[in-house]
Amino acid sequence: MWIDTHCHFDVEEFAHDRQQVAADAYAQGVEAIAVIAYLAKYWPQLLAVCQQIQQPQLLPVLGLHPCYIAEHQLSDLAQLEQHLQQNDCIAIGEIGLDTYVDYIKQAELYQKQQQFFSQQLALAKHYQKPVVLHVRKAHADVFKILKQHKFNQGGIVHAFSGGVEEAKTYAKLGFKLGIGGSLTYPQAKRLHSVVNSMPIESLVIETDAPDMIPMPHRQQNAKYTRNSPAYLATVAQALAQAKQLSLQQLAPILWQNSCQALHLTLQSARVI
Repeated sequence: MWIDTHCHFDVEEFAHDRQQVAADAYAQGVEAIAVIAYLAKYWPQLLAVCQQIQQPQLLPVLGLHPCYIAEHQLSDLAQLEQHLQQNDCIAIGEIGLDTYVDYIKQAELYQKQQQFFSQQLALAKHYQKPVVLHVRKAHADVFKILKQHKFNQGGIVHAFSGGVEEAKTYAKLGFKLGIGGSLTYPQAKRLHSVVNSMPIESLVIETDAPDMIPMPHRQQNAKYTRNSPAYLATVAQALAQAKQLSLQQLAPILWQNSCQALHLTLQSARVI
């Protein structure tokens, strides 16, 4: 029924109840979860978690996140290529550029961001893998680098935060837009405008759990509420409402979109 195209299910926040959360997600119709990496030192843990749980199916995505650029080493890229040679992951991610965080937009680190993004794109193109993009306040530079590489494997722009014109450009470049819990917040007017403007064929859904909690699941007065892949249906409901579709109409379209974006051949075994 549903594919969570972006979840950090390997992280410590799920260590004590991961099996239960997986069971809850499966009960809510989540049949597959893309488990997204951010630092090379945690890749073994991520791959192990993906082997431990059969329902939902966990799909490993390995990459070097731009927000952790200060920690990445060139040897991490060689390690990533080893994993690609062994076909350990379905995609590369999350990768991209970020100038939202002041520290990492300093000239030296931003140059390193661009270098690592470019090299991971080259690996993705060579091994014919899609990419999961993290982009904040850097869309123009991302477009430039994607075009320099003539990147044609597509993928997903996770937690899309741009405007309608950027959305259209990503669609032309073969990318789907990842829509998450932000859609449940009325103040996310820019995102609502994008969702209303773009065809449903350009969209996929995600949780970004344990972050990006949908508003209906947020605990009042709590500084932090852990998000869960079990809450993906809430995002689906918000998207169905925005696009004036029933969940029965939406589910097969999003399944096809997700499989196309991530080069998957999965068959959904469940219907609404």
